[in-house]
Amino acid sequence: MINLDYQSRKPIYEQIVQEIERYVALSILKPEEQIPSIRDMATELGVNPNTVKKAYSILESRGVISTYSTKGTFISKKIDSILEKTINEKIEQIKKYIEEIENYGLTKKEILQKITE
Repeated sequence: MINLDYQSRKPIYEQIVQEIERYVALSILKPEEQIPSIRDMATELGVNPNTVKKAYSILESRGVISTYSTKGTFISKKIDSILEKTINEKIEQIKKYIEEIENYGLTKKEILQKITE
C-alpha cells in the first residue's frame, strides 16, 4: 500500500504521512474508510510501531484520520475541506519561496520558466 524510500533523507514517519495524504487526495482512500492499526501498518511496512504512531498522530492532528478506541482508525468524514486547507497552506509556502527568489533579481515569469524546465 504505502511506498517508502529507505534511502531518502526524509524521515519514515513523514513519508507515511505524505503517502496517506496523497492516497486520500487521489481518492484511493475514501472518507470513513478504515486503515490498518498502528501495529498492522508497522508490520506491513517493516518499521517500528512508534514510527507509525508518530505518523498517525500527525495525521490525526491535521484532521485526516480519526481513531476510535474500540473500532480502529478511519479516514476523516470531512476530508475535502482538510485537503483544501493543506493544499492552500502549501501554495502559501510556494508563494513565500517565490518572493525570496525574487529578492535575487528574478521575475515570477523567469522563476516559473526555471521550474517548468
